[in-house]
Amino acid sequence: MTSKTVTISNPSGLHLRPAGVLSQLAMKFNSDIIIEAGDKKVVAKSVLNVMGAGIKTGDTVTIVCTGDDEEKALAEIVAAIESGLGE
Repeated sequence: MTSKTVTISNPSGLHLRPAGVLSQLAMKFNSDIIIEAGDKKVVAKSVLNVMGAGIKTGDTVTIVCTGDDEEKALAEIVAAIESGLGE
């Protein structure tokens, strides 16, 4: 298991488009990928779960990856979040 805490920089938080980008990226990996936001833990591979978490601009989340490609998954997902998920 590996994890990293990041701050959401998107102006609108994780609404439909960035949540979709994040989920599509997460689906490329075999690892289980969980987003911990406050007391919520959601599966990153589900766009509905990511949107349902209500993650807003400035929120701090922890990305937790567990599996055979966890290091690569964590690095790519954190890089995508830090770059704004296409926004």
